[in-house]
Amino acid sequence: MTHHMNLVPSAFQSVRLGKKTIEMRLYDEKRANIQIGDKIEFENRITHQKINCLVINLTRYKDFFELYSNFDKTAIGYAENETANAADMYAFYTSEQIETYGVLAIEIKVV
Repeated sequence: MTHHMNLVPSAFQSVRLGKKTIEMRLYDEKRANIQIGDKIEFENRITHQKINCLVINLTRYKDFFELYSNFDKTAIGYAENETANAADMYAFYTSEQIETYGVLAIEIKVV
């Protein structure tokens, strides 16, 4: 199965270069359908360029703080000179959404 997801340009570039190998999402109804071996077509929100990735692994977490503690910051999309902060995810999801659904680390590889 192929899933479609949008990414901000910086995250898209990191995935394209193979630096960002973990995509983080809310574990909602849409993400509950993702399985290991599926493909994800990522689309750059600005340029609409697309790349295809293979889902290698899936791990559920209670929240982004727990997820962040289990991965290197570059794998989840931060540059070496940036500070990884799980609170950054509140720009995308509310605390109520995170508490209701939990979160998902999707390990990906560009194909």
